[in-house]
Amino acid sequence: MSEEELMIQQLFDEEKLTEKQKKIIIAAIETFSEKGYAASSTNEIAKKAGVAEGTIFRHYKTKKDLLMSIVTPLMTRLIAPFIVDDFDKVLNRQYEQVEDFLRAIIENRRGVIKKILPVVKIMLQEIPFQPELREQFIDLIAKRIFDRVANIIEGYQADGQLIEMPPASLARLAITSILGYLATRYILLPDLDWDDELETERTIQFIMNGIGNKKA
Repeated sequence: MSEEELMIQQLFDEEKLTEKQKKIIIAAIETFSEKGYAASSTNEIAKKAGVAEGTIFRHYKTKKDLLMSIVTPLMTRLIAPFIVDDFDKVLNRQYEQVEDFLRAIIENRRGVIKKILPVVKIMLQEIPFQPELREQFIDLIAKRIFDRVANIIEGYQADGQLIEMPPASLARLAITSILGYLATRYILLPDLDWDDELETERTIQFIMNGIGNKKA
């Protein structure tokens, strides 16, 4: 069984899917991931799936319906549990130094992105343009992660390691820097000659130069 077939078996109500629908979903995931939603056509997806374009519209009224039929179960059953539960491994540990905490976050998120890269690409591409998807992301993932990180940051502030600023703001600054590095590394410019260990340390240094307490 291919990875795509296994994903369909795990995420979708497989008994309600025809064989053609399964092929359409697999083709749509591949196409949306490679080209983005706006640049993808139902005709292209149909050719990749080996079905007539009209078959897609018999099951999904629009291309948007096809996208949402894929990303909604991906978000609720795979992305949110995988990201939040896996991230708990980092958040539940105690790190004496902020730098060690940031390093653990980067390595944890790197592993997640590498495991589900095609799905991550679809999510990052479409969240800014799909209000329904953005709301799901905020409710299922962003609020839960930012709140946890902000609480941990408050502890580092009490130790004098971080500057005085609302913890939620420090969490946003740190996480956006980390996600910016990882998105560039694995999605925007994956073919560059990356030194992952060096870039991780540079990212941590960049963050600490901004939010670290120089008096500590």
